[in-house]
Amino acid sequence: MKQWQLASVLPDAIIKNNPKINRLLLQLLFNRGLTTEPSIKAFLANELDPAQVLKISDQSGSVLDDLFFYDPFLFKDMTVAIDLIISHIKAGHKILVYGDYDADGVTAAVILLETLRILHAEVDVYLPDRVSEGYGLNKAAINQAAANGFDLIITVDNGIRNFAEVNYAKELGLDIIITDHHVLPEDPKEIPDCLIINPADSRNNYPWPTLAGVGTAFKLITALMHKANLPLNQKKLILEKSLDLVAIGTIADLVSLLGENRLLVKKGLEVLNRSQRLGLNELIKAAKINGGKKLEAWNVGWQIGPRLNAASRVGHANSAFALLTTTDELEAKALAQELSQRNSSRQQITEEIISQVEAQIDQANIPPLIIGLAGEDQNWNEGVIGLVAGKICEKYYRPTLIITRIIEAAEFDQIDNKLVVKKTVFKGSGRSIEEFNLIEAIESKAEYLDKYGGHPMACGFSVNNETDLDKFRQAIVKEATDKLTGQELLPKIKIEAALKLSELNFALIEQLNALAPYGQNNPQPKFVSYNLRLDDIMTMGFDNQHIKLRVASGADNLWAIAFGAAEEYKDFKVGDQIDLVYYLDINEFNGRRDIQLKIVDIKLSDSKKGT
Repeated sequence: MKQWQLASVLPDAIIKNNPKINRLLLQLLFNRGLTTEPSIKAFLANELDPAQVLKISDQSGSVLDDLFFYDPFLFKDMTVAIDLIISHIKAGHKILVYGDYDADGVTAAVILLETLRILHAEVDVYLPDRVSEGYGLNKAAINQAAANGFDLIITVDNGIRNFAEVNYAKELGLDIIITDHHVLPEDPKEIPDCLIINPADSRNNYPWPTLAGVGTAFKLITALMHKANLPLNQKKLILEKSLDLVAIGTIADLVSLLGENRLLVKKGLEVLNRSQRLGLNELIKAAKINGGKKLEAWNVGWQIGPRLNAASRVGHANSAFALLTTTDELEAKALAQELSQRNSSRQQITEEIISQVEAQIDQANIPPLIIGLAGEDQNWNEGVIGLVAGKICEKYYRPTLIITRIIEAAEFDQIDNKLVVKKTVFKGSGRSIEEFNLIEAIESKAEYLDKYGGHPMACGFSVNNETDLDKFRQAIVKEATDKLTGQELLPKIKIEAALKLSELNFALIEQLNALAPYGQNNPQPKFVSYNLRLDDIMTMGFDNQHIKLRVASGADNLWAIAFGAAEEYKDFKVGDQIDLVYYLDINEFNGRRDIQLKIVDIKLSDSKKGT
């Protein structure tokens, strides 16, 4: 059972102020918070405020005419950071790009590395291990950088909470620039004392605070190109070469796809679809992504991004980095196959852990907060517990914590011929629902935690011993019980507008395409049609797992399809009056193009609803 939520009706004032724009399109823009004439015009024209845009130029005064993004020098430290980088390049000093192990961090590291090499920098990349090192800067890696003769560290997608590590690097004589997009520490004294490029930093004049890590790195590259003494066409090639990875990292990191992010992704998808990046092309072939059709944002979010992330979830991110940078065809093919295999392993491991977690849930009495804890004989992969938490949370619509055991110290007992565990620590990952602020709950139990971080809908944490873990579990279960008991906890389907079948046509779909690319805060629109007559039912697929319905209203009728949902909708029958939530789609087959509805949910009609 899902709760349908229909968006508020578009105010008359917006219709009056925008008479030339389709009313449904205005409704969708209103649903996304775009209510003023300038914001609506800018969205539909794919433009940013020209007063805040940087036009890349060369010494002749010529400017690029199709790469207009926000001025990177609106970051307070950008000018000084660029001057510092250039001084290290000119001096022949070694520069280390310190990345992260997810798709955002890896793509950010690649685009900065490639640009610095073009500028003749002596540069290398370091990606930490997800399990043994964890997120962000660490002193062991800094020691290694210093020992290897690096003079400057530039972080991408991390560093903003590494106050102590930054100070340590400076004590060793290293310069450091942090490029990150994560929220700054609340206490100003905990903000690292170095040059910082971060759109979330309110001390900047930068107008778009939700860039991804790779988007922030792209800002650094843009500023370098503005300063570089290169021909305009070469500057353009360098920037465009980066945009395919900017799109991938931005989509994969689930940041808002409105504002500048939407334009970066839109342009990046154009570059991706004519990509000359060997590794990506081989990954697309190996994974059989989109069958040669134009790649869209969902292909990145559901197919490319997960394969890049799989590198660190069941191995090391260096494989994803190598795939994106290789120029050797045989290596590209091998790496693409490896990442596809790792992704399959990741899926299998995730499903196995989900099964073990579900065995711990009382299906007759689902608790307000679900906690899955690995048993002493269960080896839950730390790299996938966040995915497990997300799947369980989505299925049961309950805040969910998944906790795995990490053996930190053990010794072999030769007398009993067995391994004796001396110390166990615990690492957890959580996902939540709108009704429960997860980071607020975690934060209030900080006395039991070693480390923690996150936001209202997701978190990560670690616990040093079983005693603290027991106390933490009891405390957070009590808080969830107090806050959620009595509430109707149902998954919500947010619907953009109610439509009649007679309103659905190719012209409407073409107008709606102006919203793309779809993603976080700019989802593919879901619509509802009420009181439809169910005229026909078909099942399809090897095991008849898909279902196709012929729905009608008066003389108007269309096919609606749901993949893998034949069992879910098996009780509906021809002649039923139904309400249908769906995506609008075009089915192209054998040279024909037909409007098709992709089913999101179905209910028997309530006769009180209008048609």
